[in-house]
Amino acid sequence: MTLALLFPGQGSQYVGMGKALAEGFASARDTLEEADSVLGLPLSTLMADGPEEELTATKNAQPAILAHSVAVLRVVGERLGSVALAAGHSLGEFSAHVAAGTFSFRDALEAVRLRGELMYQAGLERPGTMAAVLGLDDAALRAVCARVDAGICVPANFNSSGQIVISGDLAGIEQGMALATEAGAKRVVRLNVSGAFHSPLMAPAARGLREHLETTTFADPAYPVISNVTAGPVASGADARDLLVEQLTSPVRWAESVAAMVEAGADRFLELGPGSVLGGLNRRNARGLPCTSLGEAADLEAFEV
Repeated sequence: MTLALLFPGQGSQYVGMGKALAEGFASARDTLEEADSVLGLPLSTLMADGPEEELTATKNAQPAILAHSVAVLRVVGERLGSVALAAGHSLGEFSAHVAAGTFSFRDALEAVRLRGELMYQAGLERPGTMAAVLGLDDAALRAVCARVDAGICVPANFNSSGQIVISGDLAGIEQGMALATEAGAKRVVRLNVSGAFHSPLMAPAARGLREHLETTTFADPAYPVISNVTAGPVASGADARDLLVEQLTSPVRWAESVAAMVEAGADRFLELGPGSVLGGLNRRNARGLPCTSLGEAADLEAFEV
């Protein structure tokens, strides 16, 4: 068995996350308490009890998802055996690097809290949005974006075949949604986000994140982490730092990332953290290969390697 770990990104948060984990597993409870202490705020209470609007705020959702993912990792860690590869969707790439030992949980928490604040601020300075486009392939979607002349519209997330997200300013996305429909998209849905993530509009956030990460200690990962930016393996801490910054203004090449893991020999996947979005995408991205989503206490109690 060649095991690959997957870590979810923003949007997977929900009120109640981590509550049963903390009640059922001491290591999970300790992890969430550590997050509270590092950030100086009652993150675990917000995760467990909400309110939802506050939890969904980018600056809170990002550390909440990271903390939840690391809590799950620490509960199952000793049972995993050898891990060959890891990847995370956008924010989840930070979780993947914690798992691989590229940087500490503390440093990752501080980085993603700041990342969320910077992304929100960039969205205020240059308002933008995102939309999911279903039913167009990569080439057709790129062609749609190339036709947009009313503003910025770029591919942001290549999640799976026929499921792509576009990002840009308000005028660009409005035109892009219309052009995607004309091009034969089955469905086009505006997303409830605070900015144009993974687009050029996030350049100010990228600059701020780079300044912070330059003061953060990075090690070479214990096993390759597949980069969202390149869909290839990251083997050095220096490359990890650069790519985590570049990721903010680049598309998430998720389908290609999973394909690279399969090509490298991965034959079993575990999704660690809230929700099961990545497990669902794997039904297309890694057809026929098992993917188990571990997020709730009941999942961990039933889990067998």
